[in-house]
Amino acid sequence: MKTIVVYYSNKGSNKYLAEKISQSLSCDIVEIKPRINVFLLFLMNLNFGIKPLKKNIQAFDNVILCGPIWMGKLIPPLRSFISRYFDSINKLVFVTCCGSTYEKKDEKFGHGLVFKVVEDLLKEKCILCQAFPINLVLPDDKKEDTEAFMKVHLNDDNFKGEIVIHFNNFINKVTDLIK
Repeated sequence: MKTIVVYYSNKGSNKYLAEKISQSLSCDIVEIKPRINVFLLFLMNLNFGIKPLKKNIQAFDNVILCGPIWMGKLIPPLRSFISRYFDSINKLVFVTCCGSTYEKKDEKFGHGLVFKVVEDLLKEKCILCQAFPINLVLPDDKKEDTEAFMKVHLNDDNFKGEIVIHFNNFINKVTDLIK
């Protein structure tokens, strides 16, 4: 079974996460590149599509789609990927490094709402959705600090402790699902 990680990242956390997943599963990785990469346009949900990927998605049995959630929305580059490659996807795992916490996942800007959108778009092709809230890498006294939250990005220095436990559980689950 061949697996590929497909990712979009604006500030680097989802790129870091995608690379960790790719390394852990020893699989290919490819970046989604929007035709126009403008954060404000994405927030307004304007979509100009994505450039063709440098890999043939049909050659893979499993796709792990990794990217951010902004303001509780499935952002245009990720939505464009799903739309453009829907027929080529057999099984998809959606994963995100995001701002919403596990406790607030079903609130207005929560990742749980985006997971429902992904599941509705992909139906039975979506086999798992997983979030890695960025607050997992913050010290306890900074977990509610908005300024600290906005400044932190996943990297080798902070990818330890709680997030590693969640990551290892995710890798084990994915390994079982993509066999």
